[in-house]
Amino acid sequence: MTTTPNAESVTHAHTPAPAAVPGEIVLARYRLGRRLGSGGMGVVFQARDEHLEREVAVKRIAVEHDRDRRGEREAIAAARLSHPGIVALYESGRDDQALYLVSELVVGRTLAQLLREGELSDRDVLRIGVTLCDALEHAHARGVIHRDVKPSNIICPDDPEEGGGVAKLTDFGIARMADGDVLTRTGDIMGTIAYMAPEQARGRHLEGSADVYALGIVLFESLAGVNPVRGSNPAETARRVGMRLPALGRVRRDLPPGLCRAIDAAVLPDPAGRTSLPVLRAALTAAAAHVSDVTGPVAAGGDDPTAVAVRAQPAATRLRDRDLDRDLDRERRRDRRRRATAPPPAAPERVRAYPDELPYGPAVPEQRAQPQQPGGRRLLARLGAAVAAAALTAAALAWLGPDPPVQAFAGAGVAGAAVLVLPRLGWLATVAVLLAWLAVAAPGVALVVALAAAPVPFLLPRSGNAWSVAALPALLGALGLAGAWPALAGQAARWPARAALGALGGWWLALAEALTGHGLAVGPAPGVLPRGSWQASAFDAAGDAVWPLLSGGALALAALWAFAALALPLLVRGRSAALDIVGAAGWAAALAAATQALSDALLLDPPRGLIAGALCGGVLAVAARAVRGRA
Repeated sequence: MTTTPNAESVTHAHTPAPAAVPGEIVLARYRLGRRLGSGGMGVVFQARDEHLEREVAVKRIAVEHDRDRRGEREAIAAARLSHPGIVALYESGRDDQALYLVSELVVGRTLAQLLREGELSDRDVLRIGVTLCDALEHAHARGVIHRDVKPSNIICPDDPEEGGGVAKLTDFGIARMADGDVLTRTGDIMGTIAYMAPEQARGRHLEGSADVYALGIVLFESLAGVNPVRGSNPAETARRVGMRLPALGRVRRDLPPGLCRAIDAAVLPDPAGRTSLPVLRAALTAAAAHVSDVTGPVAAGGDDPTAVAVRAQPAATRLRDRDLDRDLDRERRRDRRRRATAPPPAAPERVRAYPDELPYGPAVPEQRAQPQQPGGRRLLARLGAAVAAAALTAAALAWLGPDPPVQAFAGAGVAGAAVLVLPRLGWLATVAVLLAWLAVAAPGVALVVALAAAPVPFLLPRSGNAWSVAALPALLGALGLAGAWPALAGQAARWPARAALGALGGWWLALAEALTGHGLAVGPAPGVLPRGSWQASAFDAAGDAVWPLLSGGALALAALWAFAALALPLLVRGRSAALDIVGAAGWAAALAAATQALSDALLLDPPRGLIAGALCGGVLAVAARAVRGRA
């Protein structure tokens, strides 16, 4: 008995054929190079076509591993197909030792690897889904049903332009011809059980809707971070096959409803009710412009930049096991009631469920996603919000007006506790109390504080934990690093939050310069008088502080920082360290140049710490992307 990695055990009736070695020439023209990976049937090598002088991939299947002639069936199915979304088969041949399948060499990683490494954004997943819809529609039009669509059978080229697309479907070893040319032995049910359509698991007649179901499971797993069918063991997974699955919209409430409905319709147990490939493709295309283009993170707490998880990483998903199990139990009870009044289904035939293979990469054992609970992240976000609110309250009581109603330390403790329990209501209550005190003690200062606080709930309505972070640019400005704030704002999960944080940081910084009289970035706007001349009158504050700010460029700085926060994730995407460094350097240079030009045009003071802040922001962006990519 000889066992190969990530493969079925094979009993040899005769002496096994010797394994191929790098440098060997097969089929009289292909010189084998390094080994790329292995699967349940054979080994894949990078090879050189000595006749056409090109690099190819050669799959070698030893004769003792191919007694059911699965390799020949793969060649027959692949020979019918020619599509950019399908790995092209160039040639097949056999000698005394093995069968060889020669195909195009795709330099890239499988979708399974990319999902494990958290390298995809929601928009990337939808683009891959569109390509797979086209590839499967091409195969179905030529009478080929793949029957084993899963992440490890989808290769994503490192260079989509050079590779012909963002994804390529491979491994047609268990494909079935819809025109009656059966490619598997009668009684065999082949595939990977966690992606297998119910009718396929029961050995019934298959149509293209079986591939639609498998693609729907792949998309669900890619967007939610967990396969809804896979259980803790094969028996539990088999029991879940055929159950009605939880709605994707319950797992990812931030996705467009139309997209969720299309994927839910693709994984219906009844093949007659499933959506078609053209309809699914249209839904993916329409939703691509409305989903996140940020690789890695998925928002775990709305737009709160302090509460993000790593998307596509198995351990970071909003779907909890207990929620999934509860929904599946409910559907199981409904199934029992339906079956109690219906004739029992035919007994399922023998199942051969092949483990996940990595045909063009190193063999990696299949692992079940284990979602983390988001409670810890939310608690940390609330603690951070409470600390920030307490610090701001202490600073306000100590510096903004005479005769504070309570000591700064006591007021900070009350504000922090209120925000910890109720982030948004606690923050609003704290601001209301401070404004009530300042309206009596320093009405001019009260007007400036009200103008700082008023836009926050409207620009960040769902991110109460982030309502105090706009004060951070003032602290960075005191250190000469105010220009780093747009990079921090650019780490928010969704673009509205990035723009809002960038703009609020610029606005709060301008107000802080007016209150303190110090140049934290570009200095107080021309015409802004010292605080002592207007703090006792709201009317004076409007004319001597607020109006010069509005007419002197404060809003222009806020708009520039909002744009910089929006642009940063488009330049630092985590695809390549070198490209990220170049993009961050270009971003920092552009931000510094734009700030300098704005300062000159508005006759402001020379920007303080301009280059240092922008460079620190660029370094921060690259480091944050690298950390998310490895999380």
